[in-house]
Amino acid sequence: MSRSKVAAVRTTPETILSDIARLCELAGMSAAMDKSATTILKDNISWHYPFPGANTTPWQLEGTIQALRSTGFNDLVCVQNKTVVTNAFKGEDLNRYLPIFKKYQVPVLYNFKDEDMKWIPYKPKAKMITLDDVFPEGIYLPDYFFGKNIVQLPTIKCHIYTTTTGAMKNAFGGLLATHRHYTHSTIHETLVDLLAIQKEIHTGLFAIMDGTTAGDGPGPRTMRPKTKNILLASADQVAIDAVAAKMMGFNPMDLKYINLAHNAGLGTGKPEEIEIVGDDVSGESWNFSVGDNLASRAGDICWFGPLRGIQKLLFHTPLVHLFVFGSEAYHDWYRWPIKDRKIFENWLKTSPWGKLFLKY
Repeated sequence: MSRSKVAAVRTTPETILSDIARLCELAGMSAAMDKSATTILKDNISWHYPFPGANTTPWQLEGTIQALRSTGFNDLVCVQNKTVVTNAFKGEDLNRYLPIFKKYQVPVLYNFKDEDMKWIPYKPKAKMITLDDVFPEGIYLPDYFFGKNIVQLPTIKCHIYTTTTGAMKNAFGGLLATHRHYTHSTIHETLVDLLAIQKEIHTGLFAIMDGTTAGDGPGPRTMRPKTKNILLASADQVAIDAVAAKMMGFNPMDLKYINLAHNAGLGTGKPEEIEIVGDDVSGESWNFSVGDNLASRAGDICWFGPLRGIQKLLFHTPLVHLFVFGSEAYHDWYRWPIKDRKIFENWLKTSPWGKLFLKY
């Protein structure tokens, strides 16, 4: 049995697009998916504001489109989702995706628009760990996703609920509708269930992860950006998340979602069982830590702490709008104008990646 392969490439703003092409070749993208099928680009908009490290970068998106087209994947479409705290339209604009979609004539669909796709019931063949319990009325998926390849486009960053977030977590927004927050108290199990579902419904899976600016701290939005100049790619969603976690300074098998997925045979989570091709990243250990912010402390209390027993009252009723308002107020009205916009503007001035961002 061949080992799971993860490609790692060190990069610069001057070589980024050709480096992504090399990355995809090293990782075996051409053989990982069906060239006769439509390929969904699933970008990651964790915050509609362009905070460094939080979202798919414009060069990550452009390089992926170029690499796919050059290797015979001609039918490309981007699919966006919204969350209770993120505006997809604002996000694709502020993160500079729109000129790329126009340049390469890649259509954009929205999984929350009925005219683009419908949500249909699906009974997974794999035994679900948690989703059947969370959604007793049935698991619903967007009909458009069936029979298509998907390329996940996350960044290397921390996450307040899963410690790290990457390829596996990137499927969350695309495959679950606006009630996805019901799964937060069993988020690790949810990610494993979703990977099992992806393997059933997609004709191919691939992930390209951007670590040009990585996110340290209480992600996926409010973080400490760190320049790391690295790219990862793999057809194994578990392995790429494990390599990213190890580079951030965590033991991958200590992360529940990676451990569960590895033991379920959905991918490889043990670093010693993963073949890394391209550049040597074995010495990378960045000592990232998640920490807390106001949003994470509130989430811990509600999803994992003393209020967990009444979470249906809090989140399955109109009371949820209070939490949505609180999150929006904290992130968009306090963090962005008072703190995080200054970090973004400093990144634009001082980071070579910020200067590249301005060119888009």
